[in-house]
Amino acid sequence: MFVIVEVVNERFVLLADGDLRKIENPKVKNIKHLQITRMQADDVLTCLSRGEKPDNHIIRKNLKRLQEAGELDGKEVW
Repeated sequence: MFVIVEVVNERFVLLADGDLRKIENPKVKNIKHLQITRMQADDVLTCLSRGEKPDNHIIRKNLKRLQEAGELDGKEVW
């Protein structure tokens, strides 16, 4: 499970999980190879909307919260 931290263009995004793939070295992925959900990492979104890069611990905390809340069972794919 990853968080989209930046949209490169209409085909590619940058992903991070705050652990193995840190914000300093995000993974470039083609959008068509991803399973996009409607889940949001709110703290990460807040940082990005302010023009700041979120810290790795914020990304990890948000991903853990999403997993623990059981929202993976109710995910909706776009």
